[in-house]
Amino acid sequence: MRRLIVEKLLLWKNNPNKKPLIVFGARQVGKTYSILQFAKEEYDDVLYFNFENNKPLASVFEKDLDVKRILIALSALSGKQIVSHKTAIIFDEIQACPQAITSLKYFCENAPEYHIISAGSLLGVAVNREQISFPVGKIDSLTMYPMNFKEFLWATENDALLAMIEECFENNTPLMDILHEKALGLYRTYLLVGGMPECVSEYIKTNDFDFVKVKQNRIFSDYTSDMFKYSTKAEALRHEATYNSVPSQLAKENKKFQYSLIGSSARSRVYEDSIHWLTKAGIVLRCDKVNEVRNPVEFFKDNLSFKIYMSDVGLLSAKMMISPSTVLSDINFLGEAKGAIAENYVAMQLVANGVHLYYWTSESKAEVDFIWQADGIVVPVECKANDNVRSRSLNVCVEKYKPEYAMRISGKNFGFENGIKSVPLYAVFCIR
Repeated sequence: MRRLIVEKLLLWKNNPNKKPLIVFGARQVGKTYSILQFAKEEYDDVLYFNFENNKPLASVFEKDLDVKRILIALSALSGKQIVSHKTAIIFDEIQACPQAITSLKYFCENAPEYHIISAGSLLGVAVNREQISFPVGKIDSLTMYPMNFKEFLWATENDALLAMIEECFENNTPLMDILHEKALGLYRTYLLVGGMPECVSEYIKTNDFDFVKVKQNRIFSDYTSDMFKYSTKAEALRHEATYNSVPSQLAKENKKFQYSLIGSSARSRVYEDSIHWLTKAGIVLRCDKVNEVRNPVEFFKDNLSFKIYMSDVGLLSAKMMISPSTVLSDINFLGEAKGAIAENYVAMQLVANGVHLYYWTSESKAEVDFIWQADGIVVPVECKANDNVRSRSLNVCVEKYKPEYAMRISGKNFGFENGIKSVPLYAVFCIR
């Protein structure tokens, strides 16, 4: 499948000042496939090494971190010659070998002519747990997320529709009604399938949401296994309970994360580590509250208030046991649940485009779902799950802070009126 990260990998390859690259991301978002596909297209040869349950490979890094010796050993293990600039060396599941992570510093300093790409599903978790000597300043990094809606349109062979959506976003001109309805239909399908590559592939192959659900349940099992593998039993149980609480957290009108929804006796001092673990693992997204909609937004962050979303909207729909027929039938599906799903979808699309998530509330009288900052401009963003765009909260925010413009995401077509840019739900991926 075509992935956006390939373009970033190509920029990295062509950078004369490149450093060893680490690709972060949750399990099963497609890191290994995308890296291998890129390397096989762009290099004369590829050496792939997976550290998961491979003690002979780990032993290469245990003696010392002399990069010349390591390269000779890797060449011997693979039976291939390593040629600078022409061979891609891939270290997969690198979190399983702390010394290999540390070695990236020495590759940067002593052998920058070799192209090394590393990946790890729980690298952020492992670095914290094992207190690994992380090569800060000596690596380049990218983060990979589930497929966003643009990549879903590629996968479902809707390239022409995609091009028209991007053009309408840039020009604030409506998409043809028939194409607008088609795009909304694909959006609703995406809410069920999500962006995990295996689930998208299963949907394309079978066009059956039951088979997709099987894949999604397998991912849930893998996540739970990781919790117990990389934590104590007590910690893992807290991680699991926190993760399972996300649908109920989002079901509230006030979506601020409440520890009491995990359990009646849950307290922040006990469960805040679970929030941190799940975020580092890449399976939840955190959205921080700001007290002012002014630049720089980070300066006004309230560290005690935040929202949590699942990293993939398809997994949220599966967790909520949503009926496919209900979602596909109408944009006004599911009553209150539709707002939670649509908001999680928007969060997922924004994060995939590098947008840091913030939201704003005003004394519980108004709440704007997202605050977007770019190039010194702060934009309040309101999310509506259907084509009803009445929003007192957005009006309150605009009147108080008078931003250059505001943005409303909904089921309505493109447009720009009274300082508000209208963005259809299917076009959120255009916001960068």
